[in-house]
Amino acid sequence: MRVTRIDDLSIPELADYTQLTDVALRRVREPEEGLYLAESPKVIERALRAGHRPRSVLLLEEWLPRVEPLLEPYPEVEVFVGESDQLAALTGFHLHRGALASMHRPEPTDPAVLLRDSRRIVVLEDLADHTNVGAIFRSVAALGADAVLLTPACADPLYRRAVRVSMGAVLQVPWARLPDWRVAGPMIRDAGYELTAFALRDDAEDLAEYVEALPDRLALMFGTEGAGLTHRALAASTRAVVIPMEHGVDSLNVSTAAALALWAVRTADARSRAESGAHRGVRP
Repeated sequence: MRVTRIDDLSIPELADYTQLTDVALRRVREPEEGLYLAESPKVIERALRAGHRPRSVLLLEEWLPRVEPLLEPYPEVEVFVGESDQLAALTGFHLHRGALASMHRPEPTDPAVLLRDSRRIVVLEDLADHTNVGAIFRSVAALGADAVLLTPACADPLYRRAVRVSMGAVLQVPWARLPDWRVAGPMIRDAGYELTAFALRDDAEDLAEYVEALPDRLALMFGTEGAGLTHRALAASTRAVVIPMEHGVDSLNVSTAAALALWAVRTADARSRAESGAHRGVRP
């Protein structure tokens, strides 16, 4: 590895790691500069396994042995080593997880390709909270959905907090940005998907009843925190589903609702496969 001990925080090679606490700046700066930040050796490892290329690494001395094997294929990548106070002064927070890597952003994925190659997808409209985006990606990975599609205004899955909360799942789950609803709605439906909106509507079906007869291709759509799905998103949807609430609660956090919906779909799909196998005389 090209190891450099930090003695000057102002060198241009460390610019990727500055001003991390300014969320508005990071939202603009990371995509424009073609980078994202992977925090912790575990997330860095998942990024490398996904084929993403590192730009540089910033870490505490004690994490060198853990990170060195990961970077063997990248001898040209510079590794900056500093003391805890130095790294906190540089990044604006204490590096509790020991390591931070600046990674090249992969090229954007065509949503039409994901629609073609998937059966179960999640559509996120305009979510603002990176924590919710990361949590939903983790549920998608854990519960077996195929991909995530995001509207243009949805929070960036490769923002540092989203990557961390997802435990690197945003690096494993295929995702893409959708165009405007005037194009996105027909694109999803023409690919053979039932676009199902999770919304508090009078005609919304109970989730437990809805999963009794699932379509071959299904897109579960969730809206922004608080306001929910826009009128355009609802107009593009095929059906509406609700998770019934008790004790005067009107809804769940969007990441919790998505996890419950994905679990219900997964359970229904498993039951359907078992029944199909039994009908053919195959043991489940």
